[in-house]
Amino acid sequence: MRHNGHLSFWIDSFAGKEVDLMFRKLLLCISFMCAGVATAQAFDHQLWDDLLKRHVVVIDGGQITKADYAGFQGQRQDLKQYLDSVAMVSQTEFDNWSNDSQLAYLINVYNAWTVELILTKYPDLDSIKALGSVFRSPWKKTFIPLFGQEVSLDHIEHDLIRGSVRYNEPRIHFAVNCASIGCPALRNEAYTPELLDAQLEQQTQLFLQDKSRNRLDGNRLMVSEIFKWYRKDFEQGWRNTGSLTAFLALYGKALGLDSEQQTQLQQCEIAIDFLGYDWQLNDAL
Repeated sequence: MRHNGHLSFWIDSFAGKEVDLMFRKLLLCISFMCAGVATAQAFDHQLWDDLLKRHVVVIDGGQITKADYAGFQGQRQDLKQYLDSVAMVSQTEFDNWSNDSQLAYLINVYNAWTVELILTKYPDLDSIKALGSVFRSPWKKTFIPLFGQEVSLDHIEHDLIRGSVRYNEPRIHFAVNCASIGCPALRNEAYTPELLDAQLEQQTQLFLQDKSRNRLDGNRLMVSEIFKWYRKDFEQGWRNTGSLTAFLALYGKALGLDSEQQTQLQQCEIAIDFLGYDWQLNDAL
């Protein structure tokens, strides 16, 4: 590890002088601590980003995407290289990152391992559910090396992301991808801490704009079952939204509501109902 350049120069400038040894040690310690802060950087997701740009097919401006699993399969060694690299991150290193760095990392890890899980049986499956059993869903399988232990996709989503007090970020439901048509689109780029808020916001807007999964039907707002399964996540005060209605009202325009309909939604004069979920594989072929 290299120590801070300014402190190094200051220390070296005293090299020929009678400087108290303890004081020199103190300066060196400060120097190394500064360097440690500087190097507590976010993880480099470039490998995953390259794979997504190559093998995610964007439809309708990003409202829908399809995964080219055959293409991912052709670059499976690159995918495994990325997965090996994320497995090297220690809990201590992770805890020293910013919240945005942590969240971007966890979303990318979840999505990348979901693709790898599909590839274990591809092309001989029509749904990710085929990778489970009567007794255990594919999301409960413990096969992901993370922070020195083997965990499941459910552990990443429900314990590390949703279960953590660090984040309170309901928009992650439009970012983590379950390899299914009913699921929000797999983004064609990696999540990064610098862009995370904008990326999550765009994913939310695009998902809500998709009339196949969210639409007004008469005086009923029909939305994805995601809002039923994770309703409490949308009612925990994010941007002062204490109810699912309040969260959806924030995105009235994305849902295609005019100003009168948005007011009706805010006043709970529009009922909310839930559409069925399409578990077919989001395969580009």
